[in-house]
Amino acid sequence: MTIDNMTGAVKGYIEIKDKETGEVLVSKSNAIHYGNMANIIANALVNAQGSYLHYMAFGNGATSVDTTGKVVYKSPRVSEAFESGANMYSRTYHKIISQNTDTDKIEVVTGPSYTDLKMTCTLGYSEPADQDLFDSSTSNQGDYVFDEMSIFSYPSDPSNAVPINTSSMLTHVIFHPVQKSQNRIIEIVYTIRIQLS
Repeated sequence: MTIDNMTGAVKGYIEIKDKETGEVLVSKSNAIHYGNMANIIANALVNAQGSYLHYMAFGNGATSVDTTGKVVYKSPRVSEAFESGANMYSRTYHKIISQNTDTDKIEVVTGPSYTDLKMTCTLGYSEPADQDLFDSSTSNQGDYVFDEMSIFSYPSDPSNAVPINTSSMLTHVIFHPVQKSQNRIIEIVYTIRIQLS
């Protein structure tokens, strides 16, 4: 009997920028929730309903400021085990990215030995609806002073009052706080690279 051992790598990278000025606000790699990612890939291979990427979520619970003014970062909430209840520290906003509009979309980009899932999400002037007028916060407090992001799957119960609560968290990235306010458009490009050998 021949056994074919395949190894794989799933890596993620995000870039957050001010869409109008082009200023890059965040540029870094992210953590993959390997247990949940393996589960959704296996379900997608058997064409299980809802086994795809659906939400980009934002939160404000992953950093604090110590007495010297230094930003302290928490560890990403990821695991090698499947965790149906995995979540961010404090999810405060989310947006559907799977409907492929001009500003919010998922593209499959095939490379020579890998495939990238390039997810673009744009938070326009009016998103979120109850944000501050200007990006002038002097602390990392506030629902839309984001310091964490995640990709979530399609919900297992779309009829739930908050459907994302029934989704699986697949990635988690923590970064220095960035305020979303009405005076700026923020574009996030979130890439997950899948490579097998």
